[in-house]
Amino acid sequence: MVIIKECFLFGNIVKYMEIMVVINKISDFMDRCVTGISDLDVILDGGIPKGNMILVAGSVGTGKTTLSTEFLIHGTEKNENGLFISVTETTKKLISNLDHYEFFDSNAIKNQNLTFIDAASIYELLGLKKGDLTLEEIYFLVKAIIEIVDEKNIKRLVIDSITSISFRFRNEEKIRNFMLLLAKQLSERGCTSIMVSEIPPNEKKYSSYGVEEAISDGIILLNNMERGGDLLRTLQVVKMRGSSHSRAKYVMDLTPIGILIVPLLRGGL
Repeated sequence: MVIIKECFLFGNIVKYMEIMVVINKISDFMDRCVTGISDLDVILDGGIPKGNMILVAGSVGTGKTTLSTEFLIHGTEKNENGLFISVTETTKKLISNLDHYEFFDSNAIKNQNLTFIDAASIYELLGLKKGDLTLEEIYFLVKAIIEIVDEKNIKRLVIDSITSISFRFRNEEKIRNFMLLLAKQLSERGCTSIMVSEIPPNEKKYSSYGVEEAISDGIILLNNMERGGDLLRTLQVVKMRGSSHSRAKYVMDLTPIGILIVPLLRGGL
């Protein structure tokens, strides 16, 4: 990976893109889920191992939802159907926020390659009342999600957020059961998933209860950092089971063409 880092750092874009093509081919051989966010795939040494459950953790405004949706949309370009289960925001508003991104193609929704579902509609369908869910209700919730995955042949799944779902459990054992059961079912189907975790700024852990981060196969930490009067978004891969990866901190920018990631230089940018 030394050559890749040198190309990345010194701006040899042509060489960088040639190497990315090779990485994508190697990733297919290694059964990787290429995120389609090229800079992130370099950091992950080719992508996320297929079937893994990843925690994308961060505070407000760090780009968690954008990273997750771009991951799904790039999947449709590889004929991998995507499912976004929204817990905190209506899907209508979520889709409207994607319109200004060039990577977003509404035809993916029309062709049913990309599906957005409000978690509230699943709760209503199952007759789940407000308040804590029982272990039996958790089982039925996982079963309902997997039925959608099977019906639509989903290969990439995002739940935004696991934090909000955990509020319905309010119990570490229930959270553990939900995530373990869901992760097992998704992995068996070769479905790679992202669980969005909402954490306060400068939090020392990556999830509300600490259980989520222990069960997840990987953790991508997004943060805000002040430098020179500007508020910069940062990205850091904390862990990724089954894959070598950089643990360095990077600057992440949300642009009209999608997420761009560059090294965080000491002493300035």
